[in-house]
This record gives sequence, C-alpha cells and structure tokens, in this order.
Amino acid sequence: MLYGNQDYRLYHKFLKNFQPSSFNGINYDDRRLLELNEYMEHNKQFFYIADLINMEILFTSDQSKKMLGLAPEDVNFSFFMNATHPDDLQRLNFGRSILLKMGQELFIKKKGATLLSTNFRIKNINGKYSNYLVQCYLYYATVPYKTVFFLKVHTNIDSFEKIKNGYHYYKGNDLLFFKYPDDELLKMGNVFTKREFEIIKFIAAGLSSEEIAKKLYLSLYTINTHRGNILKKTKKEHISDLIYDLMEGGVL
Repeated sequence: MLYGNQDYRLYHKFLKNFQPSSFNGINYDDRRLLELNEYMEHNKQFFYIADLINMEILFTSDQSKKMLGLAPEDVNFSFFMNATHPDDLQRLNFGRSILLKMGQELFIKKKGATLLSTNFRIKNINGKYSNYLVQCYLYYATVPYKTVFFLKVHTNIDSFEKIKNGYHYYKGNDLLFFKYPDDELLKMGNVFTKREFEIIKFIAAGLSSEEIAKKLYLSLYTINTHRGNILKKTKKEHISDLIYDLMEGGVL
C-alpha cells in the first residue's frame, strides 16, 4: 500500500461503502475498514463522520484510543472544547460557526461539497498538546436521507516543519486540497511573520499602537512600519477590514 502523499481515495471509499447504512453498525474488523485503518495507523490519523444537520457523530475510527486516549464511542463535540489548547479555543469557536454555516449553505443548495482545513493543538494520550491538522470535508447527500455529512480527519503534524507564521487555513471548494498534508499545504494561509501576527492579535484585542509598542518593547515607528507592511501584504486599506476577515475566517 502507498502512504503519505497518496490521495484520500480510501476515505472516499469508506463514504461510498458505509453511507447507505448511515454509517451505523460498522464492524471494526470489516475488511473494507481495515485497509483504511492501516493507512491511518501509518500516517498518525483518526477520523469521525457526523450528520451536520442533526449534529450527531455517527462513527469514529478506533485510532482515537491510541492518539487521544479516548474510546470511539466517547468522542463527542464537547470533548474537543476541553482538549484544545486555551490559546486556540477562540479559533475553534469561530471555526465551528463557519462550519455550520457552510453545512447550511450546502443543505439549502441541495448539492455540492466543500472543505475547511486548519490546525489546532489538542491533548494527546499522554496529556500533552500535539499539533493536529483538522480537515473537514462536507458534502450534501440524499442517501439514505437528505442531509450534509461531515468527515473530519485529524492528522498529527508534530513531525512536520513548524508553522511559524500564524496558522494553516483553507476554506473553499477545491477538493484537491483534501489530501495528506505536505509543507506546501500547511503553509497555506500563513502570509504574516510571527511578529506581524502578534501585532494583529493585539490590535484585535483593542490595543493602540502605543500600547503594543510598550508591550513588545519596540518603538512606535517599528509598530507602525509593521502595520503598513501588513496592509501591503493583504491589500487592505484599513486594519479593521483585515481583522474582520480573519475573524470571519476563524484565523483569529
């Protein structure tokens, strides 16, 4: 079997095979699942599939035990609120709002598929925080009933080059980005330097340039230079417009 950069055909096969039964009653020893399990084991992944309209998790792979120390039947939406690093909780909350909106739009259109992808620090089986790429694949379905199914793949990316500038983020309909991560994928959304992103967060918190300068032990001139560079990179006229977009996108 191929690993790593192989596309996610095995996930799509899982959806095709088990969707007709609403992903209920799946045997963990089913040969169709074992191949996917082998792939996930090698790539340090686990997933769950949920009905986004009814807000119900339907099936979780048993890799959750090895990676999070949590049995599949105990995985629920509230678990991730408690297990996510406090500094990432605000982004997680925004991300959930965006996810629900994306699902509702698909349900109203009654067709299509879309993708939301970012990374969070989540407690692992040892109680320490690991960096996880979280890929959310949403699609409208009519079988066995009309809903939006939500496949959420978690990949431990501790071994990848650290994401230094902000966070990975992708929201859109290009399903080619639903794949095993590489450095190029993980850099998506990271247009700011660490310092620039730090300043953006302070501005979003309501601090003035003078207050930020004091906090960072930098000159007011340096802070204003950073602010100018941030606007140039994003082609925004006002920093408030950028902050709105970042918050709307779940990056802040």
